[in-house]
Amino acid sequence: MAVTRGKVRIIGGQWRSRLLAFPEHPDLRPTADRIRETLFNWLGQDLNGMRCLDLFAGSGALGFEAASRGATSVVMVDADAGVYRMLRENKEKLQATHVELVMMNAMNFLKSDMRKFDVIFLDPPYRLGLLPELLPLLPCHLETGGLVYAEAKGDWSVDAQWQVKRGTRAGSVHYRLLELAQHG
Repeated sequence: MAVTRGKVRIIGGQWRSRLLAFPEHPDLRPTADRIRETLFNWLGQDLNGMRCLDLFAGSGALGFEAASRGATSVVMVDADAGVYRMLRENKEKLQATHVELVMMNAMNFLKSDMRKFDVIFLDPPYRLGLLPELLPLLPCHLETGGLVYAEAKGDWSVDAQWQVKRGTRAGSVHYRLLELAQHG
């Protein structure tokens, strides 16, 4: 049985306009070009020297976009074997040596890997509603001054541990750039 593949285009950096293939999967919906453009305007077009984590990599749109824009390292995590195979094919096609792929459940990754990141991309399958469960696990994985990009279908809020640095919506998708709130 042939796997139907979708395509998503990298919008900036060294791999600008390159197409990434991804498998058909009910939970897989790449972050739209318009949203990615806004996100990378917020982060700055050049991510040189940054370490990024794409926790629900899916199509790889966010992680490969960060790598294309100069991130020193990008860790992409996904638990689905078919998605992982496609991420590996895209990594090889782009010769993205600074991208590390991890096939693992996101929660298990957060509990077992103690690295810190400058930017964490958090775009879990909407139907799972995981943001309230995941956000409290992220502070120990953030470098000082680190940022979390999170998106979900419908409006959502953060607890007092976080503050919204930037945020907007596109249709029913609400997305925000978060930073840890300064206490004391």
